[in-house]
Amino acid sequence: MPSQKKSGALLGYANIVLKNLVNLIYVPLLLHFLGQADYGVFQMTNSVVFALTILSAGFYGSYVRFYMRERARGCEDTGPGIRKLNGMFLLVYLAVAILCIIGGIFMVIYVRNIFSGGLTPDEINLARVLLSIMIVNVAVTMISTPFDSYIVAHERFIFQQSRQLFTVVAQPFIAAALLLLGTGAVGVAIAQLTISTILLLLNIRYSVKRLNMRFTVRGIEWSLFKAVAAFSFWIFLNQIFDLVNNNVPNFLLGAMDSAKAVAVFSIAMQIRNIFFSMSTTMSNVFIPQVNRIVAENDDNKSLTLLMARVGRYQMVVFWYLFGGFIILGQYFVKIWAGNENANAYWLALIMVLPVMIPLTQNLGIEIQRAKNKHKVRSLIYILTSAIDIVITALFIPKISYWAAALGYIASIVLGTGIFMNWYYHKHIGLNMAYFWRHQTPTMGLACVVIVMCIVGTRLLPIDTIWTFILWGIMYSTLFIAGAMRVSLTPDERAKITQRIRKTIHR
Repeated sequence: MPSQKKSGALLGYANIVLKNLVNLIYVPLLLHFLGQADYGVFQMTNSVVFALTILSAGFYGSYVRFYMRERARGCEDTGPGIRKLNGMFLLVYLAVAILCIIGGIFMVIYVRNIFSGGLTPDEINLARVLLSIMIVNVAVTMISTPFDSYIVAHERFIFQQSRQLFTVVAQPFIAAALLLLGTGAVGVAIAQLTISTILLLLNIRYSVKRLNMRFTVRGIEWSLFKAVAAFSFWIFLNQIFDLVNNNVPNFLLGAMDSAKAVAVFSIAMQIRNIFFSMSTTMSNVFIPQVNRIVAENDDNKSLTLLMARVGRYQMVVFWYLFGGFIILGQYFVKIWAGNENANAYWLALIMVLPVMIPLTQNLGIEIQRAKNKHKVRSLIYILTSAIDIVITALFIPKISYWAAALGYIASIVLGTGIFMNWYYHKHIGLNMAYFWRHQTPTMGLACVVIVMCIVGTRLLPIDTIWTFILWGIMYSTLFIAGAMRVSLTPDERAKITQRIRKTIHR
């Protein structure tokens, strides 16, 4: 069937744009109905429960690789190899869902012991109820994962992203309705569970009915399970890194500081997550292609060219967003989240800049996994996660949420910045000098445009919605015009120009 990569990527970006537009209303709505303290409890509880997803042990990241390996051997979807692979992954995730529920029960029992240092008695009771609902939500998500992986392996990105668009729109509406009924943070958690259940049913129907997904749970080869488990173990270690950097700071702030500190840091993390979603949306559609290249001929030149091309697009997206946030973000955060959360702008600013490196190189993660050379990366990331924890825990009593930002920056610079570029070049076989030569024009353009706009805002400050819109238009015009000339190749410019002309003539 025709490739859905382009359509999937476009739908993915539409998904993100819509999600962020919805959040413009959704987050202030939550802050209004819940208050800063309860909002902080909700975000902190969400982060703690998300830790249970680590029990998946990295199996999600391994399905596509082993599926492509079976297809390279000539096995059809209904063949015994893929049927056994599907059956094994289904059993694994059913077991993970049960373990999530068991682990969550212990969290509910000992919630007072965990949060007594930072939360009031009422906030602890709220956390207990939220934990109970969110545990079930995680279990439902786990059961849905094998079906989601099968859909990705078949490159059905249109269905995948359309389903996410439904989630983006439906969840806030359900949550808003429950908030109006006075359910508070509990209603928001129920909305999440409702959407997760609907997505599970949609995934099962599409995989089984449309893609003919079949399972064999008897006679599963032990050698296959050992190979998948060994491969997944190192992804599991990498997930610990992601878990620590994304969730443990909220837990530490809740335990050692206050719910209000969690709220400010959580808002900064939501802004940072926008950059992650913009980047991974593009690279995710190339995961099957990377695994196919490695399974068929393992051509490092082709992989380098692909990574540099995708990275160049990601660099344009990153700097367009980051430059816009530098110029417009301070005013935006104040009107969006309130003056009490104004420091979220500076937190986001210093945390987002270093993630430019992993966000433009995240296709390299899939290349490592496809080559089964992701062990060292996982070990290094465990080390940098430990550094993150130590810095955060040591400095929270002195500088509050700034400690979490400092620990995060150190882990990113040391791990994904310095070490990974060396490892890609020396051990994976990718030409990183070639990669960075293709990224520097965009970086130089961004710096020039940002400086010009910052100087301009000194003459015409951004202090009203109209100056906010004006500078947004001016910045976008300068950056997009520059990117067309500096960042894109002549062929890419010609294709875009031709497409624009066709659209106008229609």
